[in-house]
Amino acid sequence: MDSYPVRSLTELLPADSRAAAEILNRGCSCISVDHQSLKRALEEGEGDLSHAELLTTRPHLFADSMVFVSQAHLSRMARTIAAVERVARLPAYRERVLAYASPVARHSPGAAGVFLGYDFHLGPDGPQLIEINSNAGGALLNARLLRAQRACCQAVANRMPAGQPVEAAFVAMFRDEWELGGRDASVRPLANIAIVDRAPAKQYLAPEFELFQQLFEANGFAAVVVDPAELSFDGQGLWCRGQVIDLVYNRLTDFALEDSRHAHLRAAYLADAVVLTPHPRVHALFADKRNLAAFGDDEWLGRIGVTDEDRRLLAASVPRTEEVMPEEAEAFWASRKQWFFKPSAGFGSKATYRGDKLTRRVFEEVARGGYVAQAIVAPSERRLLIDGVEKDFKLDLRNYVYRGAVQLVSARLYRGQTTNFRTPGGGFAAVLPVHCQTREGS
Repeated sequence: MDSYPVRSLTELLPADSRAAAEILNRGCSCISVDHQSLKRALEEGEGDLSHAELLTTRPHLFADSMVFVSQAHLSRMARTIAAVERVARLPAYRERVLAYASPVARHSPGAAGVFLGYDFHLGPDGPQLIEINSNAGGALLNARLLRAQRACCQAVANRMPAGQPVEAAFVAMFRDEWELGGRDASVRPLANIAIVDRAPAKQYLAPEFELFQQLFEANGFAAVVVDPAELSFDGQGLWCRGQVIDLVYNRLTDFALEDSRHAHLRAAYLADAVVLTPHPRVHALFADKRNLAAFGDDEWLGRIGVTDEDRRLLAASVPRTEEVMPEEAEAFWASRKQWFFKPSAGFGSKATYRGDKLTRRVFEEVARGGYVAQAIVAPSERRLLIDGVEKDFKLDLRNYVYRGAVQLVSARLYRGQTTNFRTPGGGFAAVLPVHCQTREGS
């Protein structure tokens, strides 16, 4: 599709929101981020976060332009997420997925798990759920990015939502986790929170840890950002820097807490001495890539009591996913061009391989096990003007979800095989819903 002058977009946009979003993504290449507003949004707290330093050290964290997504596609993603969460509550589903999970996942702590991330590509047949993550990063960064959006032309101005800050919902979510974890807030309210990751200052999303610390402190909590090595469990409570920790906001990618350096956190979690969120059980129930094969197993879903409506929705929205078994290696190699290979417990596109780019040597490692093969769903694209040159960026959509409800939808723009935050002009992008002017289906 050709690009269009901004002045003509308003006349070109059709009533169908999906077609309108496509035209806007291909034809509106304007910069929509107000950097002064973004600076204020990032530096409004009492911390030391510097907008200038952030963009110098992470120049491709934020894209300069928004992404347009039809309300029809946003609604279908929300319905797909609701269907997944209904299936995940069924005893037969839990029995199936916990059978291959780490034993620690059998511990049920009550907390629901904050910031599930449902990632979608927009394929020819609508949104396709490519994976679920149990500690999806970027939610607060994207909330601040939303504050910095400006209408770049009349076609966009006509569709700009009023927008409400979502930070209050994030804070309420952590208070809910405290009570779901078996605590009575009227007797002992949530007080001390630790944001935990390995070498947190060296993490790419370290600025978000500081933003969360500021958000918690602004709402009356004491908060620290720490390495798990600073935690100690005395059999009764989890301690850090002389304080008992009530709740741990877990940003570790050791999803089963198997690393010996996480032993104190694991022990406190299993003893219900701390509310850990997200936790090993929520990762096992949602984020293990093998679970996508279960969501796509229509015959089995019917046997365990999933409704016809949910089965149809999942069949249309979950790409075919199969576990890679050594005995089936040659069949997968022969059909490799149709597959994307992902580690079952992977995250952040690490060790993922597009089949048509895969060497025999790497495939032999994949074929040993611990991988799934997912049918390739080409991502949709966003055309942007970068240094005076039009470039097409791939995009995926992340739905930040708590207890089945979508709190925020953001996009990630990139070039290459996977999201990487290394593409000039790419990074997190705000999502602008495009509403239909006439009734349309999903």
